[in-house]
Amino acid sequence: MNTETDNAGTHRENIHPGLVVDVILKKDQATGKLTRGVVKDILTNSSVHPRGIKVRLKDGQVGRVWAIVRQSSGKPGT
Repeated sequence: MNTETDNAGTHRENIHPGLVVDVILKKDQATGKLTRGVVKDILTNSSVHPRGIKVRLKDGQVGRVWAIVRQSSGKPGT
């Protein structure tokens, strides 16, 4: 798996339910600890947010998207 960290997480158009993402939870903002999960709901209304789009993960945790996880097909070159 690759992660995309080129500010894709700051643009709402790049986020959708079912997407695997790394988020920073509110409690982890000081340490920058990442939590991986699957997007259930998009909570940010604006199209862009400089600290990342706020989402609710399927497990109920809420955080700001730091990176979008790109799932490779397992084939060479992907």
